[in-house]
Amino acid sequence: MDAIINFKNIKQYNAFNNNETLNPLVSIVDLGKAEPRQFRRLQYDFYTIFLKSVKCGDLRYGLKNYDYEEGTLIFLAPGQVIGEYKEEYYQPQGTALVFHPDLLHGTSLGKKMADYTFFSYAVSEALHLSEQERKIILDCLEKIQFELKRSIDKHTKQLIVSNIELFLHYCERFYDRQFITRDNVNRGILEKFEASLNNYFESEEPRNSGLPSVAYFAEKLHLSPNYFGDLIKKETGKSAQDYIQHKIVDEAKIKIFEGKKSINEVAYELGFTYPQHFSRFFKKIVGQSPNEFRATYMQ
Repeated sequence: MDAIINFKNIKQYNAFNNNETLNPLVSIVDLGKAEPRQFRRLQYDFYTIFLKSVKCGDLRYGLKNYDYEEGTLIFLAPGQVIGEYKEEYYQPQGTALVFHPDLLHGTSLGKKMADYTFFSYAVSEALHLSEQERKIILDCLEKIQFELKRSIDKHTKQLIVSNIELFLHYCERFYDRQFITRDNVNRGILEKFEASLNNYFESEEPRNSGLPSVAYFAEKLHLSPNYFGDLIKKETGKSAQDYIQHKIVDEAKIKIFEGKKSINEVAYELGFTYPQHFSRFFKKIVGQSPNEFRATYMQ
């Protein structure tokens, strides 16, 4: 397997793309300045956001190819790998906003980065911008670039970080819009999720594999766990984990109502390793223990 090119800092990535380093912790990189190069696997030790300005197939994330069309954003968290090895050459295009986690230390944004779950989305879940949205994104980048080109003063870091935060807030809004405009697709995913849940508990999977996870159903639907979780939240108002837990409770109630099985048997059939864990889980959601629930409704 070919070695991964690892960019450990912003200066190294700027040099790779023939861009000047104006700040060691943040940069807006004009990818069009780079020399034509071979396809390679690349890893970044900093946050990376690509805005592709022309259609090209120069990026590969995980095992999926994706053609980036004008006005498409993809987000990478530190440590993620993108690209693939090929002998042929290509000319990079577009813009990249890159910023090191050290830039965020001591800022409000640093405490909130985990909330921007789209940094863990798969490439096929990229954000596709309308022309108006693209103009807003470019305006945010222009403000960051303005600060980078100025002489550093006591306001520089705060203004740069604030504009990055504004940029990410807009991306959240635009993802919400994308979830809505793709409503038919999303509803199809929700229906498949519900069908998968039903199939899981109608099979021997709970006994064999235990309780199902969000990641399990995301993989079944060929989605990243974060994108899947955000989509379900937008469609139902519940997290995917809550959705699964309420399904477990519904299945538990059916089995308890049957009255022929012990609570231990019900727990094992649902995928719990220990019956006491099932009892605590059931009481937390229902407000009664399984035995209390059975006594109340089986009289």
